[in-house]
Amino acid sequence: MNATPIKVLVIDDEPPIRKLLRMGLSTRGYDILEASNGKIALEMLGEGPALIILDLGLPDIQGHDLLRMIRGRNESVPIVVLSSRGDEGGKVQALDLGADDYLTKPFGMDELLARLRAALRHQLQVQGERPVFRSGDLSVDLVRRIVKVGDKEIKLSPKEYDLLRVLVQHAGKVLTHRFLLKELWDELTDAQYLRVYVRQLRQKIEADPERPQFVLTETGIGYRLRAAD
Repeated sequence: MNATPIKVLVIDDEPPIRKLLRMGLSTRGYDILEASNGKIALEMLGEGPALIILDLGLPDIQGHDLLRMIRGRNESVPIVVLSSRGDEGGKVQALDLGADDYLTKPFGMDELLARLRAALRHQLQVQGERPVFRSGDLSVDLVRRIVKVGDKEIKLSPKEYDLLRVLVQHAGKVLTHRFLLKELWDELTDAQYLRVYVRQLRQKIEADPERPQFVLTETGIGYRLRAAD
């Protein structure tokens, strides 16, 4: 970790979850701030957290409303949402409101740490976007519009490239069907169009399109491009 610890604000009304996160993250060098409800969380924003872990089930402020309030005050701080298993609608709504990622309870500490690192990497990438993206054998030159898998240059249609470009710009972050449709087609709302282009893109960049390593499906929610190396 850096000499200056990264501040993480944990917003959760369950003391055992807060204790788990406090112990798991502090041993990795993170500086933990805690809030047991939405009111305290809004006050804690003044401490300048670099990342927020938000449980949607809070006692005083509905989780999505609090997410909207936080985004109104800070557009860029990465937010990882904690949600109950099977609440796909809640996850999609949170992502559309500006959350960077989500985890389903119960979760493993290794998975949480990986999501936090990806969210922080994505923020740095947005602040100083790199012209060449690399993840495994995949490289995307955003300036020259050159896509390669290993040494082989891949020819993409304009729409396939646009899809890959959006995924690259948000690498490591789950993107909802609605977000991708809006970015690529403006007026279209049928996710089937998106599935067609995702399938075509996978046919060109994946070694095994049926078991993709780069463009990953988040079932019922959207897609995620594997984070940069």
